[in-house]
Amino acid sequence: MNLQSTSSGSSSQTAYVYRVLTTVGITLLVLMLTGLLGLAFSVWLRLLAALLIALPLRAGGDWLHRRTGMPAGLGLLLTTLLVVAVLGGMGWLFSARIGDQVRGLQQQLPQAVADVQQRVQGTEWGQWLARENVDYTKVVGGTSEWLGRATGIFSTTLSVVADGYVIIFLALFLALQPKVYRAGLVMLVPKAGRARANEVLDCISSTLVNWVLGRLVSMLFVGVLTWLGLTLMGMPMGAVLGLFAGLVTFIPNIGPIVSMVPAVLLAFVHGGPQEALYVVGLYLAVQTLESSAVSPVVQQRLISMPPALILAGQLIIGSFTGLLGLTLATPIIAIIVVLVKMLYVQDALGDEEVKV
Repeated sequence: MNLQSTSSGSSSQTAYVYRVLTTVGITLLVLMLTGLLGLAFSVWLRLLAALLIALPLRAGGDWLHRRTGMPAGLGLLLTTLLVVAVLGGMGWLFSARIGDQVRGLQQQLPQAVADVQQRVQGTEWGQWLARENVDYTKVVGGTSEWLGRATGIFSTTLSVVADGYVIIFLALFLALQPKVYRAGLVMLVPKAGRARANEVLDCISSTLVNWVLGRLVSMLFVGVLTWLGLTLMGMPMGAVLGLFAGLVTFIPNIGPIVSMVPAVLLAFVHGGPQEALYVVGLYLAVQTLESSAVSPVVQQRLISMPPALILAGQLIIGSFTGLLGLTLATPIIAIIVVLVKMLYVQDALGDEEVKV
């Protein structure tokens, strides 16, 4: 009897240990797969960034091919050379002036933060914060903290440059032989669905090209208008602030807010709270014009995406993948919308009235 109870006890203990080890093993496997998916998603983001460069270049080459009859490869070469020439010319024209203004901005921003802190201390609510022993520097940020953040940003420059080289060369490969990669992707689909797969890929390609072109027009509009507005207001470093505003316009919703921060800080130091309010008004006016007049015109062929959907996608994707995911969140959402509308709404539900 004792032998039977001892044997049953040992077997139950063995079963318990086996269950624990199984649970731990499954947990580790899930964590490992999650990590691999995270790494894979990072790779897919770089591939998407390359596509956003390759597809417009290829579209430009194909347009020249249709218009002039020249070989598509030659059209791609001319389009690429034109883009490089425009970027190089702009860099050559503005490098000296913008370079001086960037150095001035780096020197003045810490002083602007310190000046804001002093002005906060001189206000009634700033004195109340001091009496309540509230460390307002955690709200505004001390000079050393801002410099530390700047140092952290510049410490990632090497990684950004390396990613840039990978993305550019990958974009060139994709632009040179798009049919090879597309055919390989379509081959993964059963024969009965390959025609539909080509239609979906065509829609995704046109959507991404239109989105990039729309963003470029919006960036140019915002950058030039911000530069002119700040210059007319007598603000220093209007060129670099306008360039920064144009560049971050590539990120919808969040970019305009980010671009406003350095301009408002400098306006606060340069002319006080009143000029800072004027700068806020200028940025709001520029963004209102861009969102109400420019975007509807240049993006009229795009899929309609509610701003709340874009913002939610930016927050979710950006929280997992950082700055690159935040930047590419909108095209990712556009691709998802195309897939849902064409493959689920139209094919699965049979709703043919939905326009993509």
